[in-house]
Amino acid sequence: MKNEKGIRLIIIGGGEDKNTDKEILSHLVNLSGDRSANIAVVTTATNYPLEVGEEYKKIFYDLDVNRVEIIHIVDRKDANKKQLINNLEDINCIFFVGGDQLRISSILGGTEFHKYIHNQLREGLIIAGTSAGASMMSEVMVVEGDEDEAPKKSNITMAPGMGFLEGVIIDQHFNQRGRIGRLLGAVAQNPSTLGLGIDENTAIIVNHRNEIDVIGSGVLTIVDGKDISYTNISEQYPHEPLAITDVKVHILPMNYKYDLKNRKVIVKEEITS
Repeated sequence: MKNEKGIRLIIIGGGEDKNTDKEILSHLVNLSGDRSANIAVVTTATNYPLEVGEEYKKIFYDLDVNRVEIIHIVDRKDANKKQLINNLEDINCIFFVGGDQLRISSILGGTEFHKYIHNQLREGLIIAGTSAGASMMSEVMVVEGDEDEAPKKSNITMAPGMGFLEGVIIDQHFNQRGRIGRLLGAVAQNPSTLGLGIDENTAIIVNHRNEIDVIGSGVLTIVDGKDISYTNISEQYPHEPLAITDVKVHILPMNYKYDLKNRKVIVKEEITS
């Protein structure tokens, strides 16, 4: 199952174009093997699994993949079935649709399906996800938080994610829904963790060296709290505005890269030189 390009994760901020040039999904297919790609679509996050599954099935077949397997996992019993794992033997990419990320983690977390994905990720399987399927990628994920107010100490709820990408917290539909405040709050609570805010119709591609490529029409917002000198996040009165100082923010559009290990932006001029 080795993929020659060393791609591990394709993380989409939601709202990807499904009707015109399908840039991000076309890129996903290309990285997964083009016409030889076998893609499994996991519908656990959505309340409309049949409709959403068929929508992505049509899209991927229109993009000339070899096979699309729709996986409807509705409970933990399903996620522990041996037959489910057997059906994934020749899959190149597992794609998680959007919906509710807590459904993904609570239904799939710690199951045989979850263990299989972690094991195969090391062997070259590509994991992709959009919207909720993006947020669940990290070890700690954002579940909910206020989006229309100044950042407050109590405006964010987090839960364990699926742990496919260590050291980050991922938020999606980012600038479209004004989520900078809740990502700042998440990083204030976990300052050693990088906050990644991904816009709609935008994706990050993570390779085996933990380097990020940005693609799509929006931007990746990176919140780095490693050098925070002060925050009131742990003090009393949780409904007070959040104070946070010396936080670093990067805004990266398409064709820019970021080194997660060294927390370093690779600017466009460096890429083309």
